[in-house]
Amino acid sequence: MLGKTDPQENFFDAYIRDNFLPEEHELLEIRKRIDFSFIKEKTKDLYAEELGRPSYPPEVMFKILFLEFYYDLSDVEVVGQLKFNVLFRYFVGLKAEDPIPDDTSLVVFRKRLGEKRFEEIFDEFIMQCKDKGLLKEKLKAIDATHIIADVAIPNTANLLKDGRRRILKAIEKEKNGLDKSLKKYLPEEKPSGKPSKEDLIKELSLSKNLIKEVKGKYSSKVEKLVNLLEKAVNPEGKRKLVSFVDPDARFGTKSVNKRFTGYKIHVAKDESEIITSCETLFGDENEGEKENFERLLQKEDKKGLISKAVVCDSLYDSLANRTCIEKRGMKHYIPEKRKKKKLNGFLYSKSEDKFLCPKGYASIGKTYHKDGYVYYFSSRFCKGCDAKEKCPCGKKRPLIYVSESHLLYIKADPEKMKKAQKKRKRIEAKFGEAKKHHGMARARYRGKCRVAIQVLMTFIVMNLKRMIKLLKMRENTIKLALSSG
Repeated sequence: MLGKTDPQENFFDAYIRDNFLPEEHELLEIRKRIDFSFIKEKTKDLYAEELGRPSYPPEVMFKILFLEFYYDLSDVEVVGQLKFNVLFRYFVGLKAEDPIPDDTSLVVFRKRLGEKRFEEIFDEFIMQCKDKGLLKEKLKAIDATHIIADVAIPNTANLLKDGRRRILKAIEKEKNGLDKSLKKYLPEEKPSGKPSKEDLIKELSLSKNLIKEVKGKYSSKVEKLVNLLEKAVNPEGKRKLVSFVDPDARFGTKSVNKRFTGYKIHVAKDESEIITSCETLFGDENEGEKENFERLLQKEDKKGLISKAVVCDSLYDSLANRTCIEKRGMKHYIPEKRKKKKLNGFLYSKSEDKFLCPKGYASIGKTYHKDGYVYYFSSRFCKGCDAKEKCPCGKKRPLIYVSESHLLYIKADPEKMKKAQKKRKRIEAKFGEAKKHHGMARARYRGKCRVAIQVLMTFIVMNLKRMIKLLKMRENTIKLALSSG
């Protein structure tokens, strides 16, 4: 049954509030200025209206989770703090006589809400930012960072052993015992040192035979483990399965020399330094692909957040991404991955849609060709040109090819591009804050959906902290204006 909060304050709680709370604290400002009451409405369908024992109020449970991510605590640690920390109890709305939820209640609460409900709560706070006029909605920065998975990475031989061990354990639990025919697949104790080639061949053979013997004969839980082992035995290209502990974790790359194992966090940030949308990707996904980019912009569309321009790094350089931005009526500031050497020295006139060669001759027409345009020049001018031998157009035909993506790129104002790229770098500071102060350097949980909850909660905390700062800045500006006037 859905629990309810009692707004009535007794004498003892009023005394604690007046005498034991700090005079100023960011948490007190968040409690005072930001509305959490919508959480009850967002979650009430997850609870029975009348049946069962009353639950802890969803708003209280959410605020406990908020404190957990605010201070980078574990479930056990935040519950321990609630026993004696008056600031914690006041923030979440627990009175002195109220019972404290245990750490397992927090696990159940996260599971009950799931990724979708946490994202709805995240979006509701963004709408509060919008309603309070805190979003600038001028320049939208899009980027991604990585988060390390909470797993140890076994070698392939030990991965296969672990897979067989888990399958046989699940079968034993399901059937209250293990057939003798399956006991031969039980892995031996892990040997010290690196497995030999012969060890790997042996493990592959045992794993393949176990798959043949048990596939399609047991419950969906066992079948899921069998399918994972099958992927480890017959990988499509490079090994994707990192560990059976967290099957969603992937080997990923941030740059040529920077590799990791885990997930990617894809975000959109307003110029006000508020993260307006976020999504958790598999570690081996390319955040710059059209599907991932479009999906993030659709999240922004859903909240009605259409900025004047979007800035990204060169990983997002593609015609598809530039088109995604333009169809929303926004400008794009995306640098190119590779410099188009052939166009060196040629200037583009946006008003006339023409190219000027280094000698000052203008193109006389264009034609569409293979995802781009061929701009051609008058052979009469080019024929007697003294720079013909070194001209990028070539010796035979006076023309140049320009891809659609490059054409969209050169239409952007170079000075505005430079300023936008400078502002884009601030997103690295947000990632740094999330990792250093709120524990997002490493996954707290296992599984993509659970990691997504961690990411959403981290940015909710950071956004609410930023909201308080922006509100105070605005108030100070008004006070200063009134005093000077």
